[in-house]
Amino acid sequence: MSVNFRLPGPTPLPPQVTAALSREMIPHRGPAFRSLYSDTLALAREVHRTSGEVLTWAATGSAGWEVAVVNLLSPGDAVLAAVNGHFGERFARVGSRFGLDVRRLDADWGDAVLPDHLRTALDHHPDVKAVFLVHNETSTGVTNPLRELAAVVRDHGALAVVDAVSSAAALPVEVDNWGIDFVMSGSQKAWMCPPGLLIVAAGERAWAAHERSTFPRFFWDMTEARNSARQGMTPTTPPLSLIFAFQAALGMILEEGIENVWNRHHRLAAMTREGIAAAGLQLFARTGYESDTVTAFIPPVDVAATDLLAMLRRDYGVEAQGGQAHLADRIIRVGHMGWVHEPEMRQAVSAIANACSRLAENGRVEDEGRVSLGTPGRVTA
Repeated sequence: MSVNFRLPGPTPLPPQVTAALSREMIPHRGPAFRSLYSDTLALAREVHRTSGEVLTWAATGSAGWEVAVVNLLSPGDAVLAAVNGHFGERFARVGSRFGLDVRRLDADWGDAVLPDHLRTALDHHPDVKAVFLVHNETSTGVTNPLRELAAVVRDHGALAVVDAVSSAAALPVEVDNWGIDFVMSGSQKAWMCPPGLLIVAAGERAWAAHERSTFPRFFWDMTEARNSARQGMTPTTPPLSLIFAFQAALGMILEEGIENVWNRHHRLAAMTREGIAAAGLQLFARTGYESDTVTAFIPPVDVAATDLLAMLRRDYGVEAQGGQAHLADRIIRVGHMGWVHEPEMRQAVSAIANACSRLAENGRVEDEGRVSLGTPGRVTA
């Protein structure tokens, strides 16, 4: 049975990317690499819709939180972390670990961070120098309204620092037009590459803040990365195979057209949500803020997420994922980002509907054979 890999990351690799990964090594300080890396960064600027700097490091997307903190801020600086899921929580935690004065704007998991709420929070914290935003909260399947949030941050005079790990290359991200100062992502999501490459786009205000930052840094130093990138190089040994893969993936994205890529993700997400709702399942995300890269839903009453995931894997060849933190066994997350098209999503949705029906029926049969102890309540968002 072939596997329908529907995790919210890592995502399936297209043939062009797997072929690029098999390329032989080249001198990483020679002209071939200079040409390769310069071309790759130019393509990445197109996808980010920026004329500014795009840089990479050998790291996962989570390293981007630390890169942002040590390059843009100084110990004791006040920041506001917008938290409506597990990754917003982790972003705030990184700031605290580095001694920042972290204030929080919390929204319920499954809800979105709204511009009016952000404006009110910033009015209460006029000394905030940066706002940590998660564009697409992978843990809950919620997309926060980044364009509007970034505008609020700019009006306040703070830096808009954005985790776009599960949105870049799948959802609209207009770095220059939206006034985003710093945006990070990881290769294993919509970029259609294996894990291991951190991608960062930084604007002029980020570079000005970088000049004022007093955190010590070496491997993560943006100045070193920029100086090397302008020569088609990296400060330390580059992950050659991942750069090969990233260049191939960028070529695919731009050949399809970035707006066409955004539209494809939107169509597939709508189809997924419609199919899941038609099966009688409850979507977890607030209506109007559902993600176009990952859909989260609540299993039927008396059906454990772990049981549903096991049946999907065993009987249907579908790999999905449960929730995180306190939602670990309460929701299921289905990825539809990167190299994904209609047939595999239709098969996944059909498998989910069939598996839920079977598990719910099994539960009813078991209930008929034992004394009732009361009806469990339905889990809600």
